[in-house]
Amino acid sequence: MEQRLSCKSIVVATSQQVSCELGAEAAILNMKNSVYYGLNPVGASVWRLLQKPRSIGEIRDAIAGDYNVGMERLEKDLLGLVKELVDEGLAEIAGERR
Repeated sequence: MEQRLSCKSIVVATSQQVSCELGAEAAILNMKNSVYYGLNPVGASVWRLLQKPRSIGEIRDAIAGDYNVGMERLEKDLLGLVKELVDEGLAEIAGERR
């Protein structure tokens, strides 16, 4: 059953991947399917925050001041990125903040 992501969802990078920073970007190898992924500087910022369990709201708040974008747009884009990372097996939902 697929869990719905929200700003209260706690997410974390899985242990089934390895990653490294490439300048402002990041490269991730999914060890389950041997596929490499690349993240632009914004995605790399999110990826760094996913190394410890955090709510999507905490991640949103942590990066909000770094980018000139409205909170609604930031939240929508962040939810989309995290969903892709979860779908690709690079991150997992670890629970939900109350």
